[in-house]
Amino acid sequence: MRIVLDTNVIVSGLLNPEGNPGRIVDLVLAGEVTLLVDDRILGEYRTVLRRRKFGFDPADISDFLDLLEAESERVVAAVRLNRKPPDESDRPFLEVVLAGAADSLVTGNVRHFGPAQSAPVPIESPGEFMHRWGRSPR
Repeated sequence: MRIVLDTNVIVSGLLNPEGNPGRIVDLVLAGEVTLLVDDRILGEYRTVLRRRKFGFDPADISDFLDLLEAESERVVAAVRLNRKPPDESDRPFLEVVLAGAADSLVTGNVRHFGPAQSAPVPIESPGEFMHRWGRSPR
């Protein structure tokens, strides 16, 4: 399965490894699902995870991001959206979904991505994704 993870899922997964976001990060690192990324997404992961408010050790974050990048598939998001996303900062995630033929976009805030019925793939919360994956009650 090929997925795109919103930054908030990565952050939540590191803050609470036992929750659904943490399980999804584990699936990516174990190679059970393929994380699709581009330079913009990786840059956002790096910027957000280095924020002091999260209290992550910079060396640990650097190691984590190196591993995450090694386990991810790079996508060149030459596909451009025909419609403007409700939040312009979500554009890279939607473009990678399209360019990489993702099976799911997983986010902690489904509403940021507009109407799900107009999306090319399911836009799911971590709980919905894990339920569909068959590993967690909804």
